[in-house]
Amino acid sequence: MSADRGPLHGRDLELEIGAVANLGYCVARHEGRVVFVRHALPGERVVARVSEDRGGSFCRADAIAIVRPSPDRVEPPCEAAGPGRCGGCDWQHVTPAAQRLLKAEVVRELFSRIGRLPVPELTVEEVPGGPLGWRTRAQFAVDRSGRPGLRRHRQHAIQPLADCPLVVPAIRPVLAAGQRKPGTVLDVAATSCGELAIQERSGRSRPAGEVIHERALGRRWQVHVGGFWQVHPAAAETLVDCVLGMLAPRAGERALDLYAGVGLFTAALAETVGPAGAVIGIESDPVSAADGVANLTDLAQAQMHTGDVAELLDPIGSADIVALDPPRTGAGRAVMTALTELGARAIAYVSCDPATLAADVRVAADSGYRLSTLRAFDLFPMTHHIECVALLQPAG
Repeated sequence: MSADRGPLHGRDLELEIGAVANLGYCVARHEGRVVFVRHALPGERVVARVSEDRGGSFCRADAIAIVRPSPDRVEPPCEAAGPGRCGGCDWQHVTPAAQRLLKAEVVRELFSRIGRLPVPELTVEEVPGGPLGWRTRAQFAVDRSGRPGLRRHRQHAIQPLADCPLVVPAIRPVLAAGQRKPGTVLDVAATSCGELAIQERSGRSRPAGEVIHERALGRRWQVHVGGFWQVHPAAAETLVDCVLGMLAPRAGERALDLYAGVGLFTAALAETVGPAGAVIGIESDPVSAADGVANLTDLAQAQMHTGDVAELLDPIGSADIVALDPPRTGAGRAVMTALTELGARAIAYVSCDPATLAADVRVAADSGYRLSTLRAFDLFPMTHHIECVALLQPAG
């Protein structure tokens, strides 16, 4: 019997829903076993269908009927939302204000359990633009009939979509147009400069694609379609304002930007430390690093290095301030330990995964740094994702 086909698999259970959990779930219990339930809310009573039974550890389930609803429950704005359908959203059945409260609860719990750190009262801050029509980049899979859509939750099956209320208006016609080459993936980007790029590819490989442009911080940015740029229109300026506010760069300081992407924080730091200062950006993806070099040509005090962050940190020797924005997997123990040995007076850690952030902050705490400030931003409304920025400073 496979791990997810235990005795509860496929059964309908009537459950009292407890606290919110990470990844869009809420916690319930059935005969002493933990059941992680999607499409539910704390305090509700629901009928949930078990989608995975992981033996003695836990089950996963979807709420298919609401016996006693929460006052925060609303009708999802997308007809493809819900159990067994599109896996792109987790919280469409919740008011936007309640979504932010739930996300704050998740961050506090993860920092307490994984980071073993007390977290002060935390607010997930709303950003301009509202809960819909914010996503400027999307990846659609094309089914065997040539219909684009999104994967269903924890499945390879594709939910065809004729529309998606989360994407910006410029992307919606891509879905409405219908037929595409079966089995391909579409990378779609709509930029703040009015460009629309559609890259069709097969398999897992993700070529760099064409060059597109964004505008933020009074600058024009070069970004390949396959490169990284924040998906929310307000994200770049929101995060730079936060990071600069935490680091408070001084003229002439030496700064690092780790996992630098196309140089967003590198440029912002270079402008604030001035010609007498220095900023070193490190990015492992050669395409993004090349974009970064192109974006920094007017800033002589900024350098972009291509390579593994862990390998390139040691020769650097020291830094006054550090910004880092690692992938969802986090920076990891080796990088965080090496980072704390640079003697920086302040480290601003930008993260789209509070679980890996909590683990990395714990490593920093064990190495002599304290968590001074933690902020969170709702850059991914209707989903479980949260963007956090942590300020780390020497504990002494």
